[in-house]
This record gives sequence, C-alpha cells and structure tokens, in this order.
Amino acid sequence: MHTKDVVVSLYQDHCGWLKGWLQQRLGCSSDAADLAHDIFVKVLHKNLEEVREPRAFLRTIAHGLMVDKVRRKELERAYLITMQQMPEALAASPELTCSILQSLYELDRMLNSLPTKVRQAFLLCQVDGLKYAEAAERLGVTVSSIKKYMHTALLRCLELELELEA
Repeated sequence: MHTKDVVVSLYQDHCGWLKGWLQQRLGCSSDAADLAHDIFVKVLHKNLEEVREPRAFLRTIAHGLMVDKVRRKELERAYLITMQQMPEALAASPELTCSILQSLYELDRMLNSLPTKVRQAFLLCQVDGLKYAEAAERLGVTVSSIKKYMHTALLRCLELELELEA
C-alpha cells in the first residue's frame, strides 16, 4: 500500500474519533478540527509502515501539538504582558508583533530541542549574564563543558537565523 493510501485510510478510519478526542480535551470543536488537520499534515511526513496502533500513534502526535500550542499561548501571553508595561511610544505595530512572536516561537522551539545541560548553560550565560566559570559551578560541570555547550547552542542559533532568513 502506498503512503498516500495509508494516510487516506488512516484519515477515513480515525479522523472522526480524533476530532472527538481532541474536542474533549480542548473544549472547542473548531480548535479540535484545526488540530486534527495539523496532525494529519504531520502524519504525511511520518514513516507509516511501523504504525501498529493508529489511535495511539495519532494521540502521541496530538499530545505533542497540544503541548506546542500551550507553549505558544504562554509565550504570547508573556510577550503581550511585557508590551503592556512599555510606554505607548514604544508599542509595536500588529505586523511587528506578529513577526516578533514568530521569532519567539522559533527560538523557544530551538531551545527546547537542545539537550538540557546545553540549554541551561546557554540561558545562564546569555540571559542571566553569568560567566562561564559561574555557570559551570551552578551546573556542577567544568568550564570546558560550558564552552562545548555554548558552542553547540550558538551553532544552533546560527542555524535558526539562517532558517528564519530563508
């Protein structure tokens, strides 16, 4: 069976169930329909030969997308709260706000893709302003490890910058 046929079958057999399952969790039928659509778009990029339990497979993808959605909402809320505290003269246009939020989402996604120690080192040094020796002490690792972590994180930042420019 071709991938397209597997996806069509998966959609026909489980889309109704998935939308109902999502609606129970999200409380909104339009959000459930939107997320179900996103799930099946994601399914198109998966290896479907190994799927033995279609509903568990779909629930796993749904869980990841729901977590992403919550994280995006939290980032958006934090950004908007911060912007409300700024003088009106510094207020961003709706277009700039959208662009900034998209950049924040991508940065958040990138940070969460990093190994825990790499992410912690990056945040301690770049956000909290700690020196490498201070970050090493806080994380219980060597300065050499912090340098490696920072190298990894900064390379990922450059990759993200190239992705955003494309």
